Amino acid sequence: MADPTIDDIDALVGPATPHFAYQLRARVRNLISELPPGHPVRAHGEEKIELLDRLGHASSKAEEGPRESPARPGWGEMPSSAPADAPLPRR
Repeated sequence: MADPTIDDIDALVGPATPHFAYQLRARVRNLISELPPGHPVRAHGEEKIELLDRLGHASSKAEEGPRESPARPGWGEMPSSAPADAPLPRR
């Protein structure tokens, strides 16, 4: 098998949702497992692994578009509005 590329990792992580974050994290970890430390694709994969871990405790990646204001009516009734860069606290 050819060495993985940054595009390979981005193709896995791009459509990630909180529900599948940990399955995708395992796939990325497996994909980069044989790359040497310091390899640029490994470094990119490790960054995405961290994102997927945060996403597993969030409700969206919220990478694009404006964020909803917590002052919005009904915000307090939303079960989770945590983006991946500010995930819910771990229990």
